[in-house]
Amino acid sequence: MAAANTTEKTFLGHPRPLFTLFLTEMWERFSYYGMRALLVLYMTKYLFVAVQNGTEVWGYSAFKNFLEMFYGPMTIQAMSSQIYGLYTGFVYFTPFFGGIIADRYWGQRRSVYVGGILMAIGHFLMAVESLFFPALVFLMIGNGFFKPNISTQVGGLYPQGDERRDRAYTLFYMGINLGAFFSPLVCGTLGQKVGWHWGFGAAGVGMLIGLVTYHFGGKNLPQNTHKESMQEIEARAKTPLTRSEWTRTWALIFLCGLTIFYWGVYEQQGNTMQLWADQSTDWNFFGFEIPSTWYQSFNPMIIFFFAPIMDRVWAWQAKRKNEPSTTMKMALGCFLAAVALIVMYVAAKTVGGGKGNVMWLLGSTFMLTIGELYLSPIGLSLVTKVSPAKIVSMMMGVWFLASFFGNYVAGVIGMYYDKIPKNEFFLFLAVLAFIPGVLFVLTHKKLTESLGKDI
Repeated sequence: MAAANTTEKTFLGHPRPLFTLFLTEMWERFSYYGMRALLVLYMTKYLFVAVQNGTEVWGYSAFKNFLEMFYGPMTIQAMSSQIYGLYTGFVYFTPFFGGIIADRYWGQRRSVYVGGILMAIGHFLMAVESLFFPALVFLMIGNGFFKPNISTQVGGLYPQGDERRDRAYTLFYMGINLGAFFSPLVCGTLGQKVGWHWGFGAAGVGMLIGLVTYHFGGKNLPQNTHKESMQEIEARAKTPLTRSEWTRTWALIFLCGLTIFYWGVYEQQGNTMQLWADQSTDWNFFGFEIPSTWYQSFNPMIIFFFAPIMDRVWAWQAKRKNEPSTTMKMALGCFLAAVALIVMYVAAKTVGGGKGNVMWLLGSTFMLTIGELYLSPIGLSLVTKVSPAKIVSMMMGVWFLASFFGNYVAGVIGMYYDKIPKNEFFLFLAVLAFIPGVLFVLTHKKLTESLGKDI
């Protein structure tokens, strides 16, 4: 992306194109989180029950037999957890390749269009039971083109060294979570109260709105640096990285790897914690039974309200020269996630086999969400800040690749939700979140030296 023009008009202190990207990502996340809110419940309560009663789902038997080669006989819950982990994992695996294609051939703008169209097709295919698995494939591939390239364009709005970049990603994160807040309320309610396919259809409409927003706001975005001849692209691709660039690249890869267990814990919100919300939480308010998928609106609501607060806190700390470094922020994010799962451990010990107060779940999610603010948007910003320019989209893919492994871990761990006591399950998650926090602290000095003193 071209460097930002210092005379460019701004809104709230940021380049105006940031808000085109904000709205585009908001609608894309509306579609993704709407589908995510329904996915585990759809599989456990409807689709796979229907399969056992004779409904044909293309590829189900072959895929179930393949998984059982490694994990043995699988219950509906275990099968659903595996598919949830694989789907949400591959959503973050494909951006690695989407970033490479954007860097070398298509460019970021074209890749966003391709990804958005593929995802819209996938959401609408979810309305057909028999095409469940092809729908997931469309969604995974589409996200691979969309996700890294929309995120990278945010960093391209700012020149190197611009202190607003971290805060821009925090604001961008608010767009993500504004869409994520409304989607369980809309898609979740339609899916649970009207019909599963209505919920998935609403997610597809959200994706189309996002594409329209991006198209008509595109004239405000900086020109894409990838409008080059193939000879220029090939020459740039053959230019070797410098020693300093290699050092930053390997340090960034290591840092991304440390987040794997964190994501394995975090993604339980859409998996086992959604099952806890549905099975072990009392949602009756004054005689009105609230859909359990509304639980998934709490995380983005907290982010939306607290992201600007954290933005101001970090700005205040920066002025006082005591803002935590990027790696220490990410360590704090992991420790807060561990505390969040300790809350769930206590909840499981207290509730037992009955239904508990919703505040257990919301209190845990609150802690997990504040931890997320210390890790996720900061990591996004770091990738664009320290990656060599010629591979920035690919390195954004590496960041999401860590989420792939983390989400797969989430699926594997989730298989044990019905096999071991719930309190032991949540305590194990707390330990998994604590480990990367310790590693961030232990490697803080070396990572800071390798990535640059200004991180």
